[in-house]
Amino acid sequence: METTTVLYIVLAAIVALGIVVLQYVYKQKAKSNVYLLLAFLRFIGIFGLLVLLINPQFSQKSYSLEKPNLVILADNSSSLAESGVEIKDIISQLKSSDEISSRFKISDYRFGSELGVLDSLTFEDKITNIYKSLSALKDIFGREQTVTLLLSDGNQTIGQDYSYFKTDENSTLYTVVLGDTTKYKDLSVGPILTNKYAFLKNKFPLETYISYQGNTAVSATVSVKMNDRIVHRENLNLNNESNFKAISIEIDANTVGIKNLIVEISQLPAERNIANNRRSTSIEIIDEKTKIGLIADILHPDLGTLKKAIESNKQREVSILKPNVANSILDEIDLFIFYQPTVRFKASLDYAKSKNANTFIITGSHADYSFLNEASLGFEIESGYPQQEVFALLNNAFSRYDISKFDLTNFPPLLSDAGPIIFQKPYEALLGTQIKGLNVQQPLLSVIEDNSKKQALLVGENLWKWRMQTFRNTGEFINFDEFMGNLIRYLTSTKNKSRLNVEYEKVYEGSSNAIITATYFDEAFLFDPNAKMKIRVTNKKTKSSQDNPMVLKNGYFEADLSNLLAGEYDFKLSVDNESKSETGSFVISEFDMENRFVSSDDSKMAKLAANSGGKHYYSSQIDAIKKDLIENDNYVPTEKSSINIVPLIEFRILLALIILAFTVEWFIRKYNGLI
Repeated sequence: METTTVLYIVLAAIVALGIVVLQYVYKQKAKSNVYLLLAFLRFIGIFGLLVLLINPQFSQKSYSLEKPNLVILADNSSSLAESGVEIKDIISQLKSSDEISSRFKISDYRFGSELGVLDSLTFEDKITNIYKSLSALKDIFGREQTVTLLLSDGNQTIGQDYSYFKTDENSTLYTVVLGDTTKYKDLSVGPILTNKYAFLKNKFPLETYISYQGNTAVSATVSVKMNDRIVHRENLNLNNESNFKAISIEIDANTVGIKNLIVEISQLPAERNIANNRRSTSIEIIDEKTKIGLIADILHPDLGTLKKAIESNKQREVSILKPNVANSILDEIDLFIFYQPTVRFKASLDYAKSKNANTFIITGSHADYSFLNEASLGFEIESGYPQQEVFALLNNAFSRYDISKFDLTNFPPLLSDAGPIIFQKPYEALLGTQIKGLNVQQPLLSVIEDNSKKQALLVGENLWKWRMQTFRNTGEFINFDEFMGNLIRYLTSTKNKSRLNVEYEKVYEGSSNAIITATYFDEAFLFDPNAKMKIRVTNKKTKSSQDNPMVLKNGYFEADLSNLLAGEYDFKLSVDNESKSETGSFVISEFDMENRFVSSDDSKMAKLAANSGGKHYYSSQIDAIKKDLIENDNYVPTEKSSINIVPLIEFRILLALIILAFTVEWFIRKYNGLI
């Protein structure tokens, strides 16, 4: 206790005694034992109050021994399955050593893609991330003296380069390399980079690389197969200096469907590990070509212009048709363009309406406005106006998609005889109309959207002049073609509002990331977290099926299919007590990165230990490891002292004593008639 506090307590006793003497000795003439008792009680009460204000405290110092941490970090990846007994033996010897246990506080962890407590070692993890696990341990034991013992083959499949990992000043990292450290001749195929999807009749890129480990020159042949058909073959010459060869090719997408792609390098005579000589992935080739019917009854340069502009996107095919074309041909059309329609267009226009297809109507001097007005298309055009030149004005406020890049500089006028337009459905103008320098506040090109149906209306002919002017301005047709392409893309796009939506990949590289997610909405289109969903997955080859429940996550349902083997699968996702269901198919490619290493990465493990101030060992040196841990003077228990400040008198006890003293004094004075 501090001297100042003692002086305050003495002063409090003097003040309390002074008050008592003044009240019960100096002022009282009669002296009796009752007054002495009352004086004592008054002294206790006043002195207690003063002590309560002073709150005297004293410190208690305690000592404890804190052991340094010994963290055993074991690799649980499948590449160490053959070394499993060896790893477990090392861990057992360290944990059973009394000398190590008395010197360290032992903790053990295992890791693959994530860090976890070492309850068991299964050696089934397909992904290894050493750097992430070391970083997690650094966060856990960052402020404590720690020795980390890393048991691994050093082969990391994802993550940052662990050899550059830095520990804290109070941490040391020992590495124990496991597996075969001998360097053998080995050829391996790197990751395959390609698109998930490709369009029919197009080419798609494929990139990968071949790496070589060895000291002598070798020759090998690399081949690329698509569905067991060789699409590329190349001979390679590699040596210890030129040990890397990039492969970059383009492959023709000739048929629709999911295609298996295999990159394979020929085997060396003395090659031990051939699992990494082959790598596969898959791509889905789809036919998304939009078929557009350009229906016209006259010959006009606009027809060729529209066909050229629209087909500048190879995924669109334009067929110029007569109005009386057969319904069997119209049935294949995705978008109908009616060029200057007349009464002869009635059959094809009625067919498009019955199909609820999107349409693009272009009028001009040959169009029959009476026929169009009677067709109930959502607009009416006044007729009887003379032909006149109309210039286009870009509507910068158009909101359906971006048209800001369309340049109308020096564009010639179109020819139109259309009068004012009355719209019966919601519309928005892309282009306004200017006649003789005056904005007449009428759309030249507009779009009409009603529920799921879209229409476009252009009241002018001679579009070919616009395309020619684009070429004069820029030397190419891109400006006009992109404008027309964006309009066609808008007209051919559809929005499906479904209560059950499924998201999945067509191709999964390995089963570890095979996840299918879904959302389900009730009739008011609100997410239904109480829905019970399940998925049935069927192997296309074996026809075997398995049912999995969909697990509710944060705003969606998820099915984890990581237990599936490589192959092609169909699935059906359904909702209990509902008729809603979705189907699809996917491919899990054969891929296990852990089996592609031919030997342990001894050099990186040694570099990690050196950068962390530790030592590098081999699995046969367990005795040396134990000796170093036991005899190293840097790893000794540390005596720590802690000071605990406590009050001299418990607050509640002192308060009770004060109340008791004043209460007894009051009762005695009351009993003796002194109040």
